[in-house]
Amino acid sequence: MIKEIQKPEMSPLVVGEHTKVLQVNALAGMEIPLHHSTVETTIIVQEGKAILKMPDAEHVLAIGTVFIIPANAEHSLSVQLNFKAIAVMASNGTINFKN
Repeated sequence: MIKEIQKPEMSPLVVGEHTKVLQVNALAGMEIPLHHSTVETTIIVQEGKAILKMPDAEHVLAIGTVFIIPANAEHSLSVQLNFKAIAVMASNGTINFKN
């Protein structure tokens, strides 16, 4: 059986000439597979808890956490508690999931 890719809900809040701000929502229990952003992205956690898995380490993302993910750094996310965050990135950035 092929496992369905679980993607968080992402919706733009503001898009400017150089920067965009996305609202990111994910449900507890979601396992978001490997993906990367084409630009550096700042994550600001508003509620919940998730484990950000990067090649060199795992990072706990909880309420109040601010974390910068480097451009093109592959990572996955294990959502522990319903998760809500703001993602700030360059307006030309895209998020690409691995197949």
